[in-house]
Amino acid sequence: MYYRRKILLALLRQFGGKLDKISLQKLLFLFVRQQDKKSFYFVPYRFGCYSFQANADLKTLTKYNQTEETENDWILVDEKDYCQELNTKDTAALRNIKVEFGDYDSRKLIELTYKNFPFFAINSTIADKFLSKDELLKVESQRIRKTETILFTIGYEGITLEQYINKLIVNDIKVLCDVRKNPMSMKFGFSKSQLKNACQGVGIEYKHISTVGIENDRRQELNTQADYDKLFVFYKESILPTRTMEQQELLDLLIDKKRIALTCFEANVRQCHRKHLADSISVMKGFNYEIKHI
Repeated sequence: MYYRRKILLALLRQFGGKLDKISLQKLLFLFVRQQDKKSFYFVPYRFGCYSFQANADLKTLTKYNQTEETENDWILVDEKDYCQELNTKDTAALRNIKVEFGDYDSRKLIELTYKNFPFFAINSTIADKFLSKDELLKVESQRIRKTETILFTIGYEGITLEQYINKLIVNDIKVLCDVRKNPMSMKFGFSKSQLKNACQGVGIEYKHISTVGIENDRRQELNTQADYDKLFVFYKESILPTRTMEQQELLDLLIDKKRIALTCFEANVRQCHRKHLADSISVMKGFNYEIKHI
């Protein structure tokens, strides 16, 4: 079992085997703040700090009959004490969380996290019910607003969905343009429907443009930079010249929304076609903007 799932089961046990869904997310967030190497990451979501991975893990644990899900709660089913399988520091942190916040209900946990971590309340639909005017201003001050028009590119290799979404937020991306031919991924959160839902939950538009991608069968046996370079010669000579309408669509979208990002898998932009797509758009009539790879 993944270590992070043991944490979820141990957290539920510490709190009597049952937590409402909002409280679990808030308590897990407070726990992770004490970890040097984070087991979960969080985004500013509809009700504050939220981990997509934690929610997915809990659903998986439900499939294995280790937890039970109701409309509002997560319930522990597994009788094993997973606290004993955590490292010493994490065990102590869980116990501290129980001691400090054991009598907090979801409302008190929401108020606590919103006040102390205002960035994670920027997309909350309920912040005005818990915060004063001054506190709401602090939340608003955490909201990133940029005015420069920039064409971004971003890869998701090596980072979690939450880290990826937070990159989009701090760069004030308005539209995420998925330029994969086939928007499926073995990595949690990055298949089309998952990524679209995550983006929409934080106010970012998602758009998939498959025709500017590269077929999977051409992406085999890419072992060296020379292999990638050879592939991209083909891409620039055989695909991009036939996709001028899509490139114009992306340029028009950039002009309209000001901050859009092209996304694919590779962390190294030199090994991804999104760089060459961005370069091609940059020489089109009407482009006078910065390209930034994040």
